[in-house]
Order: sequence, then C-alpha cells, then structure tokens
Amino acid sequence: MAQTYELEASARERVGKGSARALRREGKIPAVIYGDKQAPLSIAVNAKEVFLKLHAGGFKTNVATIKVDGTPIKVLPRDYQLDPVRDTLVHVDFIRVTDSTKLTVNVPVQFINQELSPGLKRGGVLNVVAHEVKLTVTANAIPQHVVVDLQTADIGDSIHISAVKLPEGATVVEQGDFTIASVTGSSASQSAGA
Repeated sequence: MAQTYELEASARERVGKGSARALRREGKIPAVIYGDKQAPLSIAVNAKEVFLKLHAGGFKTNVATIKVDGTPIKVLPRDYQLDPVRDTLVHVDFIRVTDSTKLTVNVPVQFINQELSPGLKRGGVLNVVAHEVKLTVTANAIPQHVVVDLQTADIGDSIHISAVKLPEGATVVEQGDFTIASVTGSSASQSAGA
C-alpha cells in the first residue's frame, strides 16, 4: 500500500530563472503541479523536506498531500531535477491524483528468504534481471515493492513475473512472462559438487 506524507507549499507568482534562484537562496525549490484537466500550478516547497523524502526511498511511488496556502492537493511526484555538480534538488514536477486515478509506476522488486534457497545455500548466485517492475495501479494502492520469494529457488531456476503474487488490482505493463531473476551455479558450487 502506498505511503503518504504532507508538504507545505506556497503559490509562486513569478516564474523563470531569476525567481527560481531567489527561491533556492531562501531554502525553497520551484515545483509545478500538473494534471486532472486543470491549469498547471507553480509552487515553492521547502528544499530540505523534499530532499529528505527523495532520499528516503520510494519517492516516485508515494502519494503526497501538498498544502498550497492551506488548500490540500493530492499529488504524486513524476519527475525531479538535480544540480549536476552539487547533487541538490533544483525542480520537482507533481501530478494531481485521486484515489481512483490509474497510474503507471515502476515498483522496486524485493527478494526474501534468500537464506532458505537450496540453490543459494549450495553456492549458487542470484542474478537479478529486473530491479523494478512497471505496473498499472490506482493511486491509493501503489505497492512499496513487489515481493519475490526465493525459498524454493534452486540452481538453474528462473523466476518469471507469472510466479510473483502482485497486489490486488495491479497489472503488469510489459507483455509476456519475462524473467525477474535466476539462480545460477558459480564455479565454487560446481567444484563443490565434483
């Protein structure tokens, strides 16, 4: 299930390089809220708060409530820009959402029970093919991760998307039964078996 958080913001009257630089000197960054058949809304958000949310993980899959001068707007971060030298946030784009809004998001894959996998116990190696899976879900049901259980994975096994239990209502965007990971033998496991 999607996690949520709140941010305070103020509407921006002026846009452009000069006003953006002035905002950054004040510890804020420019942002824009798009979508829902409404005009784009230029806002300013606290740079430190957004930077911490960005580095906490799941930034583009967590729904936020932005209070623009007291008015709450549910949004999902769609894109952001970082300064190439200082690695600080420069700009963020948000998209308006409702609980029933259908979205396409990249959800990280989490592997569990690696210590129980017979193939990994014998020295096999987990080769991750897909670190993320592109899903279509509603905004109120964005999963934090897709879980792949490796408890029965042996050397030579491949884990396909069809073997993964997806959250209710989620559909995979990519066609076919693609491979998420495989367990292969290492030279150490082959020499141990000889």
